[in-house]
Amino acid sequence: MVTQSAQDQGRNQDGNQDTNQDRLFAALANATRREVLRLLRDRGPQSVQTLADHFAMRRPSLSEHLKVLRETGLVSEERQGRQRIYRLEAAPLAEVQDWLHPYERFWREKLKDLGDLLDRMPDDEA
Repeated sequence: MVTQSAQDQGRNQDGNQDTNQDRLFAALANATRREVLRLLRDRGPQSVQTLADHFAMRRPSLSEHLKVLRETGLVSEERQGRQRIYRLEAAPLAEVQDWLHPYERFWREKLKDLGDLLDRMPDDEA
């Protein structure tokens, strides 16, 4: 049985970042795809046409964005008759949150240190 250390998790055999994680971040880097995710989060499952009505682009272009989101697991697709209904699948976002958590902790500590410094400084009396 092969186990990985926490440091090695998320890396492939060549030591590069896991390609799934790279694809996930690439998918989230696009403003249109983030807006699709927001729409699905706020309004629930929607058809391609309903989603397309929110964008100034042709349906084939939006379909390409949906394909990227589907391949990264951020959305799922279900056929209902002639329509394709897309649903947000938020589980992959946990991977993003896990990656961001150490940076959040870093900045929280820095801001706490700054607050402590400001508390020790004498107030200017004018």
